[in-house]
Amino acid sequence: MTESKSRVALVTGGSRGIGKAVALALAEAGTAVAVNYRERGQEAEAVAQAIRNSGGRAAAFGADVSLGTTVQSMVHEVEDRLGPIDILVNNAGMAAPRGLDDITEEDFDRSIAVNLKSAFLCTQAVLPGMRARRWGRIVNISSIGARIGSGSVSIAYAAAKAGLEGLTRGYALRLAPEGVTVNAVAPGLVDTEMGQPLIEAGIAARIPVGRSGTADEIARAVMLLVDNGYITGQTVAVNGGSLFS
Repeated sequence: MTESKSRVALVTGGSRGIGKAVALALAEAGTAVAVNYRERGQEAEAVAQAIRNSGGRAAAFGADVSLGTTVQSMVHEVEDRLGPIDILVNNAGMAAPRGLDDITEEDFDRSIAVNLKSAFLCTQAVLPGMRARRWGRIVNISSIGARIGSGSVSIAYAAAKAGLEGLTRGYALRLAPEGVTVNAVAPGLVDTEMGQPLIEAGIAARIPVGRSGTADEIARAVMLLVDNGYITGQTVAVNGGSLFS
C-alpha cells in the first residue's frame, strides 16, 4: 500500500467494527490515523493505543459528525495534532430497526443525519486541503441495504445509504480533475455489533458463500480504493454474493 504511506487519515465511527478494522489497516500501511467516536471514547482510545503500540501515529477524537460545528472543530484538532487530512473514511452510521408502522419523523431525520449528512459535513471540511494539495482519497461506507431495501433494515437506513452512493458519484465527478477520488464500499452482512442480531436470526445461511463477512474483509476493500488513483465514482459491493442469490 504505497499511496497511503506517510498520509493522515480520519476514520469516523472508528471505535469498533468496520471502522476499527479500517483504522488498523490504514495504520499498518503507514498512515497516521484519527479515530473518531461519538460515545465510545475508551474503545476509540484503545484502537489508537494499539496503533501507537505498533509504532504508528494515532489519536482518538470525540465529535458528533452529524453536526457541522463539531465536525469543523474536530478537523482542526486532527490537523493540529496529526497533520493535514489526506484520507477520509466516512464510516459513522446507525441502523435502528423500525417497521413501517413504527418509524417516526424523528427516526427518519436522525438516520439521514448520521448515515448521510455526516459524510457531507466531513467531506466539505477536509476538501479545501485535499484540493490545494491535489491529492485525496474519500471512501464512504454504504450498505447492501441501499440496493435491496431489505426488510431487515429500516426504510430510513436504506434511503440514507442510497443517498450516500449518490453523494459519492456527485463528488467523484467534480473532484476527479483535482486528484481527489471518491468511492464507496457497500458491505453485506458483517460480523459486527450492528450485524449480530441478523446473524443470530440465521440470515448468514442465505448468503451464497455460506457465512457473514468480517470487518477485516471490508477494510481490505477500503484499502484497495485508497491505494488506486484510477478508481473513482464506484461502489464496491462486498457481500458474499448476496445481490445475485
